Amino acid sequence: MSAPLLGCIEAGGTKFVLGVARGPDSVLRTGRIPTTTPDETIAAAIAFFADAAEAEGPFDAIGIASFGPVELDRTAPGWGHITQTPKAHWSGADIAGPFARAFACPIGFDTDVNGAILAEFLWGAAKGCDVATYVTIGTGIGGGLLIDGRPVHGARHPEMGHFLPRRHPDDTEFAGCCPFHGDCLEGLASGPAIMARWGASLSDLPADHPGHAIIAGYLAQLVIAQRALLSPRRIILGGGVMGTPGLIDRVRAQAEQLGGGYFEGADIDRLVVAPGLGDQAGLLGALALAQGAG
Repeated sequence: MSAPLLGCIEAGGTKFVLGVARGPDSVLRTGRIPTTTPDETIAAAIAFFADAAEAEGPFDAIGIASFGPVELDRTAPGWGHITQTPKAHWSGADIAGPFARAFACPIGFDTDVNGAILAEFLWGAAKGCDVATYVTIGTGIGGGLLIDGRPVHGARHPEMGHFLPRRHPDDTEFAGCCPFHGDCLEGLASGPAIMARWGASLSDLPADHPGHAIIAGYLAQLVIAQRALLSPRRIILGGGVMGTPGLIDRVRAQAEQLGGGYFEGADIDRLVVAPGLGDQAGLLGALALAQGAG
């Protein structure tokens, strides 16, 4: 008897990454489509899965790991929807419903970062960790939290990108680019915030540019906040900005300095790590959600 056929959707603000799989080591096909309007993007994704279903048979479940914020309370009328987002056209968009109606199968639905930390717990850098976080630093900043193998939801879901850091002394002129908070972490350290200040991505700035220390300092503050509030065994930092050479080492060093020797007993190189699953963490997160959807 073959393993269940699962659809996987990493729903990002820039692109939707799609997959059809029977397990993490059995991905049958993948695809990607640009994130335009909800109607256009979701219709293209449904067409991809409909074509796969003709070849492989009906889906047993579909997992959706989505950019947010999203409604995760299954008892709420808006479950499976994007809530209030700065992404044009997507506030209030129903993500889960169209796939449930099109394929008549269970839908696993969570944030992209909650999906990623679940995948890292099952197959990657957070194996064996009772408390772990995954933070993506890219077009936005989002964080997922896992405790005892379960992603945390609560009243909403973690919003680590909207943590309010201390301003770096060399970064007092920039107001921040978050439309809700200005100089929250996302407003200061995301890809668009870096571009708005310096006209280039962090990886394209010269090695001696002060931007490297400034961004590392903000991310180090998040590391310290997580250590103080959550006591994680693993903090995984992913996303496009983290592809900047040397950035993770700068974050570790500044986190150690900010910690002032208080957080002893943890090797910072083992605590703060890159994704074990690389750029597959998001899609495998959707697979993990599909596996748990039945």
